[in-house]
Amino acid sequence: MTQINLPCFGIVVSLTGDGGGNITSDMHEETGDFYDDSVFNTGVDAIESMVLAHAIAGIDIESPAYVEGIETALLALAHYV
Repeated sequence: MTQINLPCFGIVVSLTGDGGGNITSDMHEETGDFYDDSVFNTGVDAIESMVLAHAIAGIDIESPAYVEGIETALLALAHYV
């Protein structure tokens, strides 16, 4: 198993080597202070799924440009909801 720790939002991607893997992060919102958690968290699920799929496909998710893209996507989501 390969583990990738990204330098943003506590993202950890674990690749199983057989074409699978999982992802965890600190991106989900639990408080509901500013917006609808369910809408935000659905968007977070989509971002996490894309990052995991890219990692499984062999894309370098550790590159600075990719990490910046994750940060930009989450900020855009936060401004949307």
